[in-house]
Amino acid sequence: MSSRRAVGPAQAVTVRAPAKINVYLSVGTPRADGFHPLATVYQAIGLYDDVTARPGGSGTVPVRVKLAAADHVDADAVPLAPGTNLVHRAAELLGAHHGRRLRSDISISKAIPVAGGLAGGSADAAAALVALDRLHDLQTTDEALLAIAAELGSDVPFSLVGGTAQGVGRGEQVTAYVDPAIVEAAWWWVVVPSATGLATPQVYAHFDRMRPDAHEAPVVPDRVLAALASQDPTSLAAVLHNDLQAVALDLRPDLVDVLADGEEAGALRGIVSGSGPTCVFLCEDADHAREVAGRLQEQHPVVLVATGPVAGAHRVEYV
Repeated sequence: MSSRRAVGPAQAVTVRAPAKINVYLSVGTPRADGFHPLATVYQAIGLYDDVTARPGGSGTVPVRVKLAAADHVDADAVPLAPGTNLVHRAAELLGAHHGRRLRSDISISKAIPVAGGLAGGSADAAAALVALDRLHDLQTTDEALLAIAAELGSDVPFSLVGGTAQGVGRGEQVTAYVDPAIVEAAWWWVVVPSATGLATPQVYAHFDRMRPDAHEAPVVPDRVLAALASQDPTSLAAVLHNDLQAVALDLRPDLVDVLADGEEAGALRGIVSGSGPTCVFLCEDADHAREVAGRLQEQHPVVLVATGPVAGAHRVEYV
């Protein structure tokens, strides 16, 4: 989250929020409330959505949302009608917290693929919370923003926090790592999105069919934290893990070839991001990532390079 800001109304506030990947993801059997317990290591990477809030809205539509999408983003898959986007819900909950109805025109500049396991919708919700808070000078505490974010969705709190962090509960209980070796590390990823997304509820339902013996209380092994602290890409590659990967591959067998293509292109290791279908490939450094990306571009229409960890939702100024 960005730091406290100068007091006073603004005419427009732009907040940038990153995509996330799961360096490690262990999924348990469903809880009584239907959610799956998770133990995950999140990392925010340098693919971003920008959300700009301006004074606006109307009596019947207090928050109006517009979208501008990068060429590799399926803009038609992003709901924009009133009440259909997490941004609308973010405005409702933030307003309710302050006992008022927030009105705004919100523009989303979207570069994070939709339904790709990168938490793009969560990033937009987190960015909207911060942008609306700054626009209306609400002075919401970080603790309150995190609580509202948790109500919005499991990945939204991490979209606020960013960096590299552990997530437990259903993923909404986020603790940022403070070990300097982990905080200061730089990891390079090649990202291969899919033209067709995967619905997260579908993936988890299939997980229940495939993994009825899942652990009730998943944990992040110490070896994962040791690999992160080592700052050695080969060590981290050896411990990358995603319990949902086999599920995503079963639903989308074409992803098997994507993972194979990345490793044949020289990546240290490939993994499905979150609930998929985006595949991410860990590389040794920036030059290696560009080399792997160049090879993958011969087979895949969209190949992106990103580094992590990066900051969570934060205000940006255009010059």
